[in-house]
Amino acid sequence: MEIAIVTGSAGLIGSETVRFLNGKKVKVLGIDNNMRQEFFGEDASTDWNRKKLEEECELYTHYSIDIRSKENLEKVFSEYGNDIKLIVHSAAQPSHDWAAKDPIKDFSVNANGTLNLLELARQYCPDTVFVHLSTNKVYGDTPNSLPLVEKETRWEIDESHSYFKYGIDESMSIDNTTHSLFGVSKAAADLLVQEYGRYFGMKTACFRGGCLTGSGHSGTELHGFLSYIMICNMKNNPYTVIGYKGKQVRDNIHSYDLVNALYHFYKRPGVAKVYNIGGSRHSNCSILEAIAHCEEISGNKMNWTYKEESRIGDHIWWISDVNRFKDDYPEWDYKYTLPQIFSEIHKGLTNRI
Repeated sequence: MEIAIVTGSAGLIGSETVRFLNGKKVKVLGIDNNMRQEFFGEDASTDWNRKKLEEECELYTHYSIDIRSKENLEKVFSEYGNDIKLIVHSAAQPSHDWAAKDPIKDFSVNANGTLNLLELARQYCPDTVFVHLSTNKVYGDTPNSLPLVEKETRWEIDESHSYFKYGIDESMSIDNTTHSLFGVSKAAADLLVQEYGRYFGMKTACFRGGCLTGSGHSGTELHGFLSYIMICNMKNNPYTVIGYKGKQVRDNIHSYDLVNALYHFYKRPGVAKVYNIGGSRHSNCSILEAIAHCEEISGNKMNWTYKEESRIGDHIWWISDVNRFKDDYPEWDYKYTLPQIFSEIHKGLTNRI
């Protein structure tokens, strides 16, 4: 039987991965110590998702392990060794703002935790496929230097620019830019994953995600854009739009579509691959447009205010060009549209809040 390790297994992407692999009859060893609750508070706890996984996925085994503890991780790697065919690393401290509160913990989770997993994979299962959930924040605020045009509800890139048709590709530099401390820790992890692929010949990939979303998100103010905005709308909680007139654009990819892409790589892996992955031109919206979607679905008016000062390193406009991945895996495509994503999030939250 194939065995996979999934870190952050009770989070959005981790839990989607567990369910996807369970459907493929892959035994999953889930590593998650619910550190999201420590980062963002009780409302961000992933315990509800872990319990569902343990109830619904017969091939799932949960380990409450901190990825910063190489000693505890090694117990799992040493037990299963070369039987581990896939590692999906989705555990992370995911917030710009939180990283600035505790840079050492942010770096130790995102960079050192990734290094622990890579080194243990090299020692115990060097033929495994190592998939890392990176982020578009490794590019820092370089996208903000693009020629952007203000529209009624969004910022948009000038139509004459090469990125207009498909979005931003992997040729964008990660140097000479403000990343935020979170962006730095994730860039370090991203480079480590590439280096273990190149230097040791391991089958690794970095998927640099846009906004990853779906009903499995424990959305909170500092992370989980679409989930949190829908929570605020449904509960009539105040929502703060931060900077750029609320016209900043994000592309949104459903967790299933992302995990399906990861699985395609697993079945036909490469070495030290890097892919931008997100909703692309297929699925994207501004904050103002997201508010309108929420109001239309729920029937509630959004209780929101505006704060002029933007977050450090935040993007004004981001749309991922996913053509490098689609060229390598032409059989992959999106299942979820943006309206379907909003509807699913609303339905999932109706059963939870």
